[in-house]
Amino acid sequence: MAYPKLTAKTFASITATHDGISTKTMEEHYKLYQGYINKYNEVMEKLEGADKSKANQVFSDVRSLKVDLTFAIGGVKNHELYFGHLGGKGGDPKGALKAEIEKWFGSVDNWRADLKAAGMASRGWAWLAWDWDYQYLFNYAGDAQNTFPVWNASPLIGLDVYEHAYYLDHATARGAYIDAFFKNLNWDVPCAHFDGIDKMRKAFGM
Repeated sequence: MAYPKLTAKTFASITATHDGISTKTMEEHYKLYQGYINKYNEVMEKLEGADKSKANQVFSDVRSLKVDLTFAIGGVKNHELYFGHLGGKGGDPKGALKAEIEKWFGSVDNWRADLKAAGMASRGWAWLAWDWDYQYLFNYAGDAQNTFPVWNASPLIGLDVYEHAYYLDHATARGAYIDAFFKNLNWDVPCAHFDGIDKMRKAFGM
């Protein structure tokens, strides 16, 4: 069975007015996301015709395509998370997510400081994610699109710290961009996602 091709999603955040993140930056950023969609589809098509009998860990078409696929699909999913929760008014979360952040970080301000530090220490991405195995929230650091994924963890917030996300607006001042990211975060999105996680936890007695 052939896998379906991906198509680029639309996001209100691309053309919205943000505090500290320009429309030009968002439009150019969206083009990169579209490129990841195209490359994912290209790699998947090439994998269908790859000679699997020649697969080899030193070099083979199968290895190259399988590795590059993780980069492409990481670029797709990371950016869909990122664009999906921009366009808000920042501030603090509400409900179950706020309570869980306060449980693991002490306060929302402490969480913000920790995610900012993770973003400053990363080469590409930082995420807030819920770990299903250990039942906690944690801010993870990432470099490339496919670097340091954590199995069985659900990302709730994705902070893109590649230079393309901020250089037009802030040059090398990454910290100022991260502050702007917080100002434009739409908490309704991760809060709704975590509400679903919380219901599942309760249903399974976690």
